[in-house]
Amino acid sequence: MKTALVTGGGGFIGSHLVDRLLDDGVQVICVDNFLTGRKENVAHLQSNPRFTLIEADVSQPTEAYLPQSGNIDMIFHLASPASPRGYQEYPIETYSVNSFGTHHLLTLAKSLKAKFLLASTSEVYGDPLEHPQVETYWGNVHTLGIRACYDESKRFGEMAAMVFHREFGVDVRIIRIFNTYGPRMDPKDGRVIPNFVMQALRNKPITVYGNGKQTRSLCYVSDMVEGMLSMMNSQKACGKVYNIGNPDEYTVLDLANIIKKACKSSSQLIFSDLPEDDPSRRKPDVSLARKELHWQPKVTFEEGLPQTIAYFRTLLNP
Repeated sequence: MKTALVTGGGGFIGSHLVDRLLDDGVQVICVDNFLTGRKENVAHLQSNPRFTLIEADVSQPTEAYLPQSGNIDMIFHLASPASPRGYQEYPIETYSVNSFGTHHLLTLAKSLKAKFLLASTSEVYGDPLEHPQVETYWGNVHTLGIRACYDESKRFGEMAAMVFHREFGVDVRIIRIFNTYGPRMDPKDGRVIPNFVMQALRNKPITVYGNGKQTRSLCYVSDMVEGMLSMMNSQKACGKVYNIGNPDEYTVLDLANIIKKACKSSSQLIFSDLPEDDPSRRKPDVSLARKELHWQPKVTFEEGLPQTIAYFRTLLNP
């Protein structure tokens, strides 16, 4: 039986990944300090004999929280605040887990000869000057800005992963995650889908930042998990970076109107100032993943949105 270590396994994407690994017969060690993750996301797994939950800070050396005995075949490093609200509230914790934490986990992967998947982000592209974004684009990041604790520490993590790959032959693969949505999103994380859906369900004003013409591309969480597993299981992915996301592009204003209609809401749209360093366009080029991983998104926004809305309804009416 294979064993996977999933850091940040109590988070939105991480908990769906843990579910899928368990469904595939993998033994899972989930590590999370629940700074932004939620215990409710993994509560249904507590009785599963192949699931182990360790509550710990992943920015610390792995000896501080992992048992010394046993083997780990795969490491999925997802631990980090991932929303602007999360990493701006916890900037030191964010850069620590993405730098020190990544280094410690790479050291573990080296010693165990485990495969290592680093969850990076489309934010490494910053406010892109190229559209759509391809893996070879170096980005346009404000290194001193309010989002840099996340953007730059993820770029640091990518660098560290490739150093361990080149210097020690560690089997690393780097996923750049584009906007992802679905059940278990934190309703208070400040991103466009939770904001709009919760406001619409409550019939409160839907807040559109800027003029609403900035774009987002939204990937349903099951497609994201499939992308991660495709990367981990592919021999071609060793030492490479892949964009994983849905290239269907929507303006923020379009999203507000679609969500308002889907929620049958009486909300009015209001406009507010654009947050600092908010990217104007975001769309992945996933040609490389299609070619080498035989992966592509399957769930359309029209299919994924109702399931997401249904989840948020349960939070309003538990």
